[in-house]
Amino acid sequence: MAELSGDGSYALGVVAFGIGLLVGSFLNVVIHRLPRGESVVRPRSRCPRCGHAITALENVPVLSYLALRGRCRGCGEPIPLRYPALELVTGAALLAVAMRYGASPEGLRFTVFVSLLIAAAAIDFEHQIIPDAISIGGLVTGLALAPLCAWAASGDAAAALLRSVAGAGLGFSMLWIVGFAHARICAAAGRRFPHWPGDGEDFPRPTALDYWTWFPGMGFGDVKLMATIGAFLGPVGVVEALVVGAAAGLVLGLAWMLVQRDWNAPFGFGPALAAGAVLVVLCA
Repeated sequence: MAELSGDGSYALGVVAFGIGLLVGSFLNVVIHRLPRGESVVRPRSRCPRCGHAITALENVPVLSYLALRGRCRGCGEPIPLRYPALELVTGAALLAVAMRYGASPEGLRFTVFVSLLIAAAAIDFEHQIIPDAISIGGLVTGLALAPLCAWAASGDAAAALLRSVAGAGLGFSMLWIVGFAHARICAAAGRRFPHWPGDGEDFPRPTALDYWTWFPGMGFGDVKLMATIGAFLGPVGVVEALVVGAAAGLVLGLAWMLVQRDWNAPFGFGPALAAGAVLVVLCA
């Protein structure tokens, strides 16, 4: 971790928080458009209700929301509080990463990782999916950054890549085994879920891809996300993230059911896995 003076640490924190606000603004676009199959680059940001094109001055993180009093300038409809909230969360998260790792290659690597996790958690919370662009894209990014950052820090790039590959494989395997075993037990017991196997459908057979990748109560996106987490954290870190994530999932799931007043309310596991991984990044 880079050593910084008090003034240097303060300056780094201010820069990291500011970058985090900007990254959070971009993640808002990703979270809105990616599940809908839309480009995150074009067209420019618009109000989803009236189509009003958002100008640069209307797109300043947090400050524009306050200046507009939380309403679209075009139609006057309320802007969801999620937008400034996610910008602040991302700013705080990247500030925490900067304070933990300083101006270092590891700090850059975990900045990318935490940003991916925030996007995955928000999309999974809203849509109960984790797009491949985030899970598989994050996996490739993690595998590529591990040796590059090790080399930049004068470390062993080959060993870093090996740890990343082992972590990705372990993360994928652990959650896949849990999901697959649960699916086979449910099928043997004849237990059905609203989404699995589906109205009027039989349980998937070994000759079908769904037999290996479609699980009740857990999406395959969670399995791929664990591979991404392993690629960034390595074998030990991915186990820690899964343990913490499981505990977080229990707490968040119960809280969500109480809020919804429905014990069968759908709840994505991605936010819990992301929370576990972020805690490992900041506390390990």
